[in-house]
Amino acid sequence: MSTDTVSLVDIAGYLPENVVSADYFARYADPQDVTGNLMFKAPKFRRHVAPGETPADMAERAVAPILARRGREVLREVDILIVHTQLPETGIVGNGGEVAARLGIDPEWLIDLHNGGCAAFVHAMKLARQLLISTDARSALIVTVQNSAGQIFTQEQVRGKPQAAIPGDGAGAGLLVKSGASPILDIETRHLPEFAGQMTVLADPPRRYWEAGPGQMHVGFTESKIAKVLGRGNRIVPEVTQAVCRRLGIPSTELDLLVTNQPNRAFLRNWRDALQLPAERHPDTFDECGNLFAAGIPVTFDRAVDEGRVPAGALVVFAGFAHAGDFAAAAAVRWGGR
Repeated sequence: MSTDTVSLVDIAGYLPENVVSADYFARYADPQDVTGNLMFKAPKFRRHVAPGETPADMAERAVAPILARRGREVLREVDILIVHTQLPETGIVGNGGEVAARLGIDPEWLIDLHNGGCAAFVHAMKLARQLLISTDARSALIVTVQNSAGQIFTQEQVRGKPQAAIPGDGAGAGLLVKSGASPILDIETRHLPEFAGQMTVLADPPRRYWEAGPGQMHVGFTESKIAKVLGRGNRIVPEVTQAVCRRLGIPSTELDLLVTNQPNRAFLRNWRDALQLPAERHPDTFDECGNLFAAGIPVTFDRAVDEGRVPAGALVVFAGFAHAGDFAAAAAVRWGGR
């Protein structure tokens, strides 16, 4: 077994059964809050969590296909569990411990990854890879859960806002091991902390998110802030992707697949144009799933694999950015196949 090479050997996604069309949000749209901004062009469909469906439920369902392919015994070697939950339902602590209990594992490294946003899957890959290389840990399981669409964005004071129609719910999972079977070739992560406070949560009347009050919370967007986020996002995802390509000594045009988070159609088009990739090498789940936040990368890649678009030996780059542009990441993998 190689101790200095880490592979992403499997990946899986989960989508709730409840399919919601754009018509649901159109009927509640607030005429005073309508925007023509590209940031909020609604997808045709998205999924919403079922009533009572928990992050642990979603995590277990995302991991299930990996266990079906490899057997539950793979869990015995999981010494690292990294969980990112968009809307943690266990206050203060997060849902990582509940996910571990549900899977029946007791990992030495149990991390609730609260930052990383839409690029949290790549962030977790870097953390897991470093831990695997530098410790005796045998394998790592990454889980990303997006569960806010059907819980936050359907509230009566929020569902009429343009932003409400964009998110969808889902979860993704990835298994990393020490081997050369499907090697992670390089990872670039960039924190831009000067933008970290710009993704604000607001209510009317104003209050801090943890204070009691009548107004329901929503993300605070202004036209100026939207323009800045669009500008940053258009720039930093190609930048981190190009950084990885340069270190690998290949042009971005030679990537077999670019898998990004799925925030909106404008970002997806601009990213592939900047990297000079045709649409068929940049999988797109936005119109079917909406913006899945941190679950977007694993769900989109899982679907591409299922569709036969990722042969063994394909050079794949996972890339994305988070929040208002405070984090961006890209990872290159020589996919070993299922």
